Amino acid sequence: MTNETSHPDLYLLAGASPALAATLAERFTLHRQTPPATTRAIVGGGSSVVDAALLDRLPALEIVAIHGVGYDGIDLAATRARSIAVTTTPDVLTDDVADLAIGLMLAVQRRIVANDCAVRGGGWQVDPARRASGRRIGVFGLGRIGNAIATRAAPFASELHYTARSAKPNFAGVFHADIAELAAACDVLVIAAPGGNATSHIVDATVLAALGRDGILVNIARGSLIDEAALIAALEDGTIAGAGLDVFADEPAVPDALKTMGQVVLSPHQGSATVDGRAAMAALVVANLDAHFAGTPLITPL
Repeated sequence: MTNETSHPDLYLLAGASPALAATLAERFTLHRQTPPATTRAIVGGGSSVVDAALLDRLPALEIVAIHGVGYDGIDLAATRARSIAVTTTPDVLTDDVADLAIGLMLAVQRRIVANDCAVRGGGWQVDPARRASGRRIGVFGLGRIGNAIATRAAPFASELHYTARSAKPNFAGVFHADIAELAAACDVLVIAAPGGNATSHIVDATVLAALGRDGILVNIARGSLIDEAALIAALEDGTIAGAGLDVFADEPAVPDALKTMGQVVLSPHQGSATVDGRAAMAALVVANLDAHFAGTPLITPL
């Protein structure tokens, strides 16, 4: 922990809660706009961008602490070249994000949001929903969060399918090396892979066509994984049946077309937004910073 007379400069990007900002202010001199060249730490959210241009402006930078698990906006080659530490907050948000994925899956199939709106508007007769049990469920990305989603999805699934970097011998599901193949084998496709160039627009028109007219898409990963224009077209023409989306390509902007669709459930990137989860994430950010400035091993380094 920094001592009482030392308050290193810290650049605070979007994504920190007021409580985390207040805790950081006890240890650091916070900068929310233009960081000085003496900045030694950055704290940002999972969607924050820390690129080479920013790093070049901060010659004293020592650590980037991410309040989340996403780091596709961090130039890791540049941070590693300068021996700048990077930390995230894994595990503490896994259950919350996985819970939301199942919630979106159920909400879309059982038309929970559309029916809620109907009742609030004085209606009672609603279109029949889809049965949520006995479905073939696929998970794209079988990391911590993907595994937690698969565990929760298993009681609803007639079959579990997945795509990951390699087959998982201890996972009770069917492996598919290709996402289009995975989509074709599923009724529900849950996106849980990291963002970045390797997965940009990996859910395209071909994948959506493979998912099919009864298929449901759920995305709790990154908006960049989905070709949003192709998704809108697929929903409009009935290529797929519906979608549950917690993330979008240009947050916080959400395409107007999606807002008008009753077969779509929209969520404001709230996967980790529980009181418990956010508190644990903030504590882990602070613990990593304290460890770094105390010269002790980081808690969750990349």
